[in-house]
Amino acid sequence: MHHERISNTLRIIVVLLRRLFIATLVALGILLFYLWYVLLSPFGYETPENLPPISEGEHQVFVYGTLRYGLIRWLVYDRWGNPQQANLSGYRRDELDLEEVPGAQVKGFILKVDASELKQLDRYERLGIRYKRERIKIDDDISVWVYLRR
Repeated sequence: MHHERISNTLRIIVVLLRRLFIATLVALGILLFYLWYVLLSPFGYETPENLPPISEGEHQVFVYGTLRYGLIRWLVYDRWGNPQQANLSGYRRDELDLEEVPGAQVKGFILKVDASELKQLDRYERLGIRYKRERIKIDDDISVWVYLRR
């Protein structure tokens, strides 16, 4: 009788572990699909017609959020890059946006990207829908692009 109880308890534990494993796989699959859809898929984002064309050549972009992380950059435009640390004076970070505040400073990175990579960054940021891309000058008087919430 005691042996049967232990055996039943072990069966229940095995069933629960299997269900947990399957639920984890499903959740991971949903997460991976979401990341693919948002970052890489050709679906779900159409470049708004009113945006100016992207000029060829190198572009410098100041990033202060998720694009500070190499893995995210790799997912978005296929390389880690070699970002340069930079500071943006006169602004403070307000969740997913920047807000002009005298005396404040935002730490971030400058990414050097080509026109194709800038287009991929625009897609990631949903340019024209969630963000706008503007030219600003950072502390070293370098003109860079920055994404600001609309």
